[in-house]
Amino acid sequence: MNDRGAVTPVVLAGIVLLAVLAVGVADVGRYFAARSRAAAAADAAALAAAPVTFAPFGADGGPAAEAARFARHNGARLVACRCPIDRSWRPRRVEVTVAVRVRLLGLPDLVVYERGAARFDPAALIAPPSVQPG
Repeated sequence: MNDRGAVTPVVLAGIVLLAVLAVGVADVGRYFAARSRAAAAADAAALAAAPVTFAPFGADGGPAAEAARFARHNGARLVACRCPIDRSWRPRRVEVTVAVRVRLLGLPDLVVYERGAARFDPAALIAPPSVQPG
């Protein structure tokens, strides 16, 4: 019986399996990296937009424009911004949603959405800092 060369299909199948696993692991890593980038961009966008709902503070546009600018600088696209302008001294909450497109090797491109929120209290701008006894 001649078994010469019988190992070749097994080795080839092993190589193909390893390649598929490597692509899968790379895609999972890309997905989690995109989620992390989207979360950071959403938080940055919300934090940037919150004070602009009260006063421009040097921003070129309104709160949504400021949120979009910070999202873009963090590799994301602003999808939604709940950040109405409110010139009162009441505290307010800003919510934004951003999207990050991730290119996967073994699958079609995927869009990752993340939400961020920030709270802003304009009265804190003029209130003296509290001193805690040491």
